[in-house]
Amino acid sequence: MVGLYVNPPEHAIVLSVDEKSQIQALDRTQPGLPLKKGRAATMTHDYKRNGTTTPFAAFDVLEGKVIGRCMQKHPHQEFIRFLNQIEAQVPAKRTVHPRQLCDP
Repeated sequence: MVGLYVNPPEHAIVLSVDEKSQIQALDRTQPGLPLKKGRAATMTHDYKRNGTTTPFAAFDVLEGKVIGRCMQKHPHQEFIRFLNQIEAQVPAKRTVHPRQLCDP
């Protein structure tokens, strides 16, 4: 895999692809107060839940660009839909080499 990053095949795009499931979308119930001389920024201790989301991202190693998408659910069909989105955004003359990152 390191060889793809160091020496990518000619006319190829090397993508690092990852997903994070069930990230909570939270908002504070009130806006925080701004910084002020002698006082740090403040925020409320409570929040409201706005559901969960699953972000998918593909990082183009050579160009430094990210293709991203957030989805409500996390079945395998959503990941396939994201891979199809990547394929649609890559120029037709380029070959896609996706590599999924491993969580530590």
